[in-house]
Amino acid sequence: MSAPEMPAIPRPALVLGLAGLIPFVWGAATVLDPALGAMVPPAFAGRAVLIGYGTVILCFMSGVLWGFAAKGAEGAWRGYGASVAPALWAFFMVTGPEARALSALLTGFFALLALDAQFALWRLVPRWWMRLRFLLTAGVAVCLGVGLWLG
Repeated sequence: MSAPEMPAIPRPALVLGLAGLIPFVWGAATVLDPALGAMVPPAFAGRAVLIGYGTVILCFMSGVLWGFAAKGAEGAWRGYGASVAPALWAFFMVTGPEARALSALLTGFFALLALDAQFALWRLVPRWWMRLRFLLTAGVAVCLGVGLWLG
């Protein structure tokens, strides 16, 4: 008996998910080449954009998980409780010097991936979800890593 075939990531989710990486890529690019960031206000370049946008996306993903938790009748408390963790992490931990904030974001996105996996085990996410989340988390991690270690 073979395993069921993994459904493809729906094109809108893939395209819009990848488009959501653009500010991360821009932030990393302007860390590597600060002259690129000279054409925009400082909040929209380098480490500042990585921290600001990373915080927004981590909180956004809390909302996504909340929506998935709403699908599950059993264990609603655990799903809802887990879904607020990324936003609370961002609120309490993404503070202080830029390196600390970037490190907290990197940790937060890896923890988010673990939460995504747990929601997959609870069967609250589509079967293609983890493929998309691995892809997007890898992109985010590389960009935050550039900001953290090369910025």
